[in-house]
Amino acid sequence: MTVSIYWFRNDLRLTDNVALAAACSASDELLLIHVRSPDENMATPWGFARRGPHRQRFRDQALAELRREMASRGGTLLVLDGPPQQVLPMVAQQIGASRIFCESIAAPEEMAQVAGLREAGLDVHDTWQSSLLSPADLPFEIAALPEVFTAFRQAVERAGVAPRPASPAPARLPPPPPRLPLLLESGPQPAPPCADPALDGSEMSALAHVTRYFDSSAPQSYKQTRNRLLGADYSTGLSCWLAVGALSPRTVFHALKAHEARFGANESTYWIWFELLWRDFFRFWSLKHGVRLFGARGLGQQPPPGHDPQAFARWRAGQTGHGFVDAGLRELAATGTLSNRMRQVVASYLIHELACDWRAGAAWFESCLIDYDVCSNHGNWLYIAGRGADPRQGRWFNPDKQAAEHDPDGSYRALWADPHVEPVP
Repeated sequence: MTVSIYWFRNDLRLTDNVALAAACSASDELLLIHVRSPDENMATPWGFARRGPHRQRFRDQALAELRREMASRGGTLLVLDGPPQQVLPMVAQQIGASRIFCESIAAPEEMAQVAGLREAGLDVHDTWQSSLLSPADLPFEIAALPEVFTAFRQAVERAGVAPRPASPAPARLPPPPPRLPLLLESGPQPAPPCADPALDGSEMSALAHVTRYFDSSAPQSYKQTRNRLLGADYSTGLSCWLAVGALSPRTVFHALKAHEARFGANESTYWIWFELLWRDFFRFWSLKHGVRLFGARGLGQQPPPGHDPQAFARWRAGQTGHGFVDAGLRELAATGTLSNRMRQVVASYLIHELACDWRAGAAWFESCLIDYDVCSNHGNWLYIAGRGADPRQGRWFNPDKQAAEHDPDGSYRALWADPHVEPVP
């Protein structure tokens, strides 16, 4: 009788979950667990919680739906609180399991958790599954990954690397062991409602959105609309589900290919592939460089950045005095969402106008963003700061020019204006 644990991390889905499929095929009894680490509720060095209410709500919605789906397939999902490297060995001992299956995440804290489980004597089978392309299919070893995205993309496209097929959700799951752990289970915690009720974290909502979006004509104009700040379907809207793992990038890719077969391929549909490749690049880049990406210098040779706590506090509160920048920061705090264009603008302002530490901004995005993803978040902040994958050594976005181009009538600024603050252009 083989008893195993499947540890859900950032893969809160059944469809195209290769690690879960491996656990099912190798186990007679399987206990499904998600562990909420106390680290996520700790205060950052910058004075706020690592996981804010918008991220908390979205993740808990995904867990609630996952639990229902597990039950309908004969499985049991437990949600436990505590350090994973302490909680999981305790559970394994109580149910007589020696093996844990999970996804592999290329970030220092997540890798340290897996190392801790192995040090505790557990046999951990971690599977890489969060990227569109498999590392084994790349035309180079991870150690030889190009340092610039364009070179990466061109090498991948020249080699004709394609995503592997997405796997279906299992129809049935192995039953849980009869001796469930004697630990206090925690259900999803209540959180403030999101400003956008369409943003539900469940896999069911993710798949419904994929169907709706790719059955429409919106992908045909994605490249032209992706920098808009207001309205519906100006972006794909997929990043939040990809981040929490309720959606697989391969599921997105195959929906994109079906759309192109029906409506035709053009520059805009190519750009969706292009953006998925950017996401992959940051994952492989994190796998290559590891903890270096989290230091003050990043991969650069410049001195560590300075920091102005007062300026950062004004930036975080949307009170810098620049109306366009402040509008973006107020939207972020109020909704947990922000367009890619505005992320670049507000990040550039913090780094290049306010001379603050890029890590403070990255931490604020981690706290707020529903679609926070450790690899993409740090990769993009390093990119703007000139300490990462950027041949130009930093990107400065002129906030006045950006406002004129992307909010010419001031409607975005008006929507997110603070009535208690004197309006600033």
